[in-house]
Amino acid sequence: MRSLPKFTQLALTFLTGRPLRDQRPVNLSPGFHLATAWLSMLAGVALSCAGFSLGGPFLLLLLPGWAMTLHGQRNLRMMVYHQCSHRNMYGRRRLDATIGYSISGLLVIQNFERYSKEHVADHHAVHHMTLRDPTVQAFLISLDLHPGMTRRQMWTRVLMKLVSPRFHLAFAISRIRSFAHNSAPTEKAIAAVLYGGGAIAAVWSGLYPVVLVAWFLPLVYFYQVSNTLRLCVKHTFPAPDTTVRRGKEYFASLTNAIFIGEAAPAPGLPPLRAAAAWVRWGLRMALIHFPTRYLVLTGDTVVHDYHHRYPASRQWHNYIFARQEDLVDGHRGWPEYTAEWGLKAAVDRVFDSLSIADAAEFDVSRITSVSRRELFAAFDD
Repeated sequence: MRSLPKFTQLALTFLTGRPLRDQRPVNLSPGFHLATAWLSMLAGVALSCAGFSLGGPFLLLLLPGWAMTLHGQRNLRMMVYHQCSHRNMYGRRRLDATIGYSISGLLVIQNFERYSKEHVADHHAVHHMTLRDPTVQAFLISLDLHPGMTRRQMWTRVLMKLVSPRFHLAFAISRIRSFAHNSAPTEKAIAAVLYGGGAIAAVWSGLYPVVLVAWFLPLVYFYQVSNTLRLCVKHTFPAPDTTVRRGKEYFASLTNAIFIGEAAPAPGLPPLRAAAAWVRWGLRMALIHFPTRYLVLTGDTVVHDYHHRYPASRQWHNYIFARQEDLVDGHRGWPEYTAEWGLKAAVDRVFDSLSIADAAEFDVSRITSVSRRELFAAFDD
């Protein structure tokens, strides 16, 4: 895409997750990510409310409204909440915990303390991508995917779950239970005020249909679709012949970047072919790649491999450029970075790794210490 005008390159960088080698970094901040997530969410709710209330052709406003709401929710969860669990949002334990409590209470997700402990102990340690890892448990139990299945079988099963009312109901109930189980009084108070008080106000004012459409539809159904697709690209399973299960080489092999987009049409095509190629490229970027980035691979999820190499990096808020700088500097004792271009290719890579994984090692019957009510909480990193 280097052939595109210079003024487009920064937007393309944030869309794809991949800067040009000589591109000047843009310095963001933790506060920027926190503020933009909230603004996106609030603006999306306002737009959805307006579209629903006005009716008629204005109902089309629900589409950007839902997208903005979901984008804000996912950025709060995938970046801000995640960094708070590492005590790395602002680097101040009490402040980070308070932000974490408010997000778990708002989004009704696994409570902050439990998530922080499980995430660091089981996902960022020697148990990464073993039966102890909540990510692995979510694959084997919640999605019912197993070694030996073909890529096609896995895609079919996941897509069926995305439209299954039973799956989404179980997911929603699991979120509530996971939030309520040993959650802090602060989290319970936030949830009680937001949802208890909000329910009373909505019923009293007669606005509950608006609330259901503008807030709960993105919070439950759309959020869970995004969540499930994100799970399917997070980490690959270790190859069955892997004998060394430690060290930088091994852990780096389990995570890759996922860049969004595709090459622009080559120069020199005949006029008609060039016009058709540019129209096709533009439509695919707008209708496939942009929604993927905006709704599924939000925030720093495109370069999640950088986080697993440097989970305590203070440059997490400049994630795209921090990874690029590390790559250019020789990745400091780590092996080469790897990446896939596009959501489908990234999912295929994970499914293929599970398909050939050791069936005895990843036998679901060997999982005995996890409550099912916690498994859906493992869908996010």
